[in-house]
Amino acid sequence: MTVQATRTARRRDQSTSAAAGREAVLKAALEAFFAHGFHDTSMRKIADGAGTAISHAYYYFPSKLEILRTLMIGVTTDLIHILEAARDAAGPDPVQRLAALVRNHVRLHTERQAESFVANTELRSLSATERQEVVDLRDHIATLFKDVVDDGLRQGCFTTTHRDEAVLAIVTMCTAVAGWYRSGGAKAPEAIADAYVTLALGMLGYHGPSPVTDQATPQAR
Repeated sequence: MTVQATRTARRRDQSTSAAAGREAVLKAALEAFFAHGFHDTSMRKIADGAGTAISHAYYYFPSKLEILRTLMIGVTTDLIHILEAARDAAGPDPVQRLAALVRNHVRLHTERQAESFVANTELRSLSATERQEVVDLRDHIATLFKDVVDDGLRQGCFTTTHRDEAVLAIVTMCTAVAGWYRSGGAKAPEAIADAYVTLALGMLGYHGPSPVTDQATPQAR
């Protein structure tokens, strides 16, 4: 192996090691935030959970707040991508699009429950600038729903006269799943998602046939 090849391999190994270390810190922080809350979690506790030195934890993230921001931005951005893909895959029918948005919103909040729960309960812990960054992403999610509902209203599929309130209620109930869902509970995530589709369509004044249930897409991680 040449000197250049050796250096390239070393840099690749270092990059892989750094990525693994960073992910270990994120995972440990998520578990601690979920179990104890942001304010009752120290960087030392995070480092211990990641099996690394506290100096290494600070190397990957300059502060505990930056870890929280990274977790929040990550799961919210993933949700946006999932919802957009599900909406597009559902075709032009507003009812099917709305059903796809609801199902995938619920599924992410069950499959990535800890991230979703932390993102929903610790928003107050961010600085004003960081909080606005997350709020802007959440506003984008609400817009995805509003656009589909507007299409349904124009086409006569939906009849609600309270579009904004209905969208807020739909997004809020989907988000809240992360707070109460229990794996292995009485209802599987798919059943919860289907029930929420029915509830959402009811809020929008839809009285047509029930949409086909198989509109969910794989969750990004």
